[in-house]
Amino acid sequence: MRAWASLGAGLLFGGGLAVSGMTDTSKVLGFLDVFGAWDPDLAFVMGGALLVTLIGFRWVLSASAPRMAERFDLPTATETDPRLLSGAALFGIGWGLYGYCPGPAVAALAYLDWQAGLFVLSMLAGMGLADRLAVPVPASAAGGPPTGDGQPD
Repeated sequence: MRAWASLGAGLLFGGGLAVSGMTDTSKVLGFLDVFGAWDPDLAFVMGGALLVTLIGFRWVLSASAPRMAERFDLPTATETDPRLLSGAALFGIGWGLYGYCPGPAVAALAYLDWQAGLFVLSMLAGMGLADRLAVPVPASAAGGPPTGDGQPD
């Protein structure tokens, strides 16, 4: 049941990205071009997502546990550190260079576009490389005790 719910949520998310234009790189790059031919359409998408998140998170987190898991897995770190800032910068640079961020890139695979496939393969390679090169964060800095795999719980 959990796998079907995950599939349904993923399809709903991907469909929303496609309908909103987030899988169209020219649309995204038009939104990011604030000093050129700026296209504000995605601001409405982001505003709608923010509104749903603000309301939805309050409602979901008012429960003692998720419906299909034993507990919520939420980040516990509260500090902005160089690792977070460098990751955010890399994310923004990648988004601005091509117009994809991870979710829309994966959703765009449904179009069978080789460029979306190349982007996703490159993204996965970068994630794997970052995993190998990243310096482990001490549990105290990450905000929680380590689990068996050395990652904060």
